[in-house]
Amino acid sequence: MALLRSILHGLWMLVTVIPWALIMLTASIWRRGVPMYWMAVTWLRMALHGLRAICGVKWRVTGMENLPVGTTAPAILLVKHQSTLETFLMPLLMPHPLAFVFKRELLYVPFFGWAMARLDMIHIDRSQRTQAFNKVVEQGKRLLAQGIWIIMFPEGTRIPRGQAGKYKSGGTRLAVATGAPVIPVAVSSAKVWPRKAFIKRPGVVDVVIGKPIPSVGRDPEDLMREVQAWIETEMHRIDPEAYADTREAPQGAKDA
Repeated sequence: MALLRSILHGLWMLVTVIPWALIMLTASIWRRGVPMYWMAVTWLRMALHGLRAICGVKWRVTGMENLPVGTTAPAILLVKHQSTLETFLMPLLMPHPLAFVFKRELLYVPFFGWAMARLDMIHIDRSQRTQAFNKVVEQGKRLLAQGIWIIMFPEGTRIPRGQAGKYKSGGTRLAVATGAPVIPVAVSSAKVWPRKAFIKRPGVVDVVIGKPIPSVGRDPEDLMREVQAWIETEMHRIDPEAYADTREAPQGAKDA
């Protein structure tokens, strides 16, 4: 049954993304910026409502009160990455437009990538590390000033359930460079939609939003250790089954 439901959801995304991408590409001829972003979120909403209706996947959010208040209040979201689900879900949850930082190769994905190319995101060339980070800072400052929040996955790629990847300090370096606070987010998405998996299973995904962590005057590496400790401690709490064989708290948790 899970396989059949997953096939149906895959077909749902396919038959909706193609016309929606074409609509966005056409609209981008005379529309730019935030209006285009909310057009994209409309398709994400369709995809996720289909996921809930077809596959029985639900989500439960706590900590919304921790988000900064104000139309131009800056924030850099650093999110646990286990699945495609959080990339679809975070734009629906956040009160501000989001700018993802991602590798530019994704722009070549038919329809989905083409539509992403029309949005005000930060796509980088990973082969040029120094220039790539300078671009992230330059664009990040501009977007934050417009009230657009930056979202990054510090582990860099989707990580299997119950594991922690290597947390890279790019997000905290950006936070220190811009003075924006960091918002850590824990997501138990792999319970229902594991990395590189086609089959989605019914269940509830917990999304926990942490309190803002000031970045001014902080060392980026130390700040990332604090972010990692908070996220991984929350992951143990919201998905204890995945960490049943883990006897100790995540490294750095006592310092968080």
